[in-house]
Amino acid sequence: MVKSPSTDELYVVLFSATAFFVFLVGFIVYFIVLYQKRQIKNKLERDALEANFRQEFLKSRLEIQEETFAYVSRELHDNINQVLSFVKLNMAMISTADAGQQTKINENRDLIAQVITDLRDLSKSLSFEHITKQGLVKTIENEVKKLNKSGLINAELIVSGESIPLGEQRELVLFRIFQEAVNNTIKHSGAAQLKISLYYIPEMFNLTLEDDGDGFSVNSLDHSKGSGLTNIENRATAIGASAEINSSPGAGCHVKVTLNLLQQIPYINGTHPDRVS
Repeated sequence: MVKSPSTDELYVVLFSATAFFVFLVGFIVYFIVLYQKRQIKNKLERDALEANFRQEFLKSRLEIQEETFAYVSRELHDNINQVLSFVKLNMAMISTADAGQQTKINENRDLIAQVITDLRDLSKSLSFEHITKQGLVKTIENEVKKLNKSGLINAELIVSGESIPLGEQRELVLFRIFQEAVNNTIKHSGAAQLKISLYYIPEMFNLTLEDDGDGFSVNSLDHSKGSGLTNIENRATAIGASAEINSSPGAGCHVKVTLNLLQQIPYINGTHPDRVS
């Protein structure tokens, strides 16, 4: 005769089965959590590798661009300026012309002198050494003066806070961003007014440019406008800054670049990172 299991035995079997089930569920949950953590870790590593590759690519592009700018600057200064200066000198030595011809010669001399001045200004704006020597604020001040003198647009510069050195590489890239934004404004916006602001606080720096131009839809840029704004974003990324571009039809354009001064600048142009002193 088969003996029926006792109540205690049934409890033991039930408890064992429950414990096993709980352990199995716990193991499955642990495995799922561990798998998800590994997936998240792998994704973060992939994102970090992609971000590092993109930043290295951007830095290489900036290095090539700066080398090109430096070459053009030297050519303008050493060759074209010298040739024009020689032509101007030769024209000054012409003394046999009649009064009408002499007037035209003098006018041409003045035009050549203006071209020489413009080329020198262009050479300086392309020169890394000139920009780093003057610093960001002074360099932008000079550019604003030239803008107002040109009559293309009425530009206003506002500097808030105590200006401090941001590091040569940072200031160079910020100036290139400024140049790109101004170029976009003059070529595409139809603006009459341009406001440039440099805002310094101990932990952060902001560069903003606001115009009263036609504006555009940020989500439907044409290629010419889009490439310029993409250059701004790429340059900002290369120095660890962020670029925010806001615009809408009829409302002008607002470009804001924010730089965290506590963050170390990326490695650019084969030099060691600059730090804020």
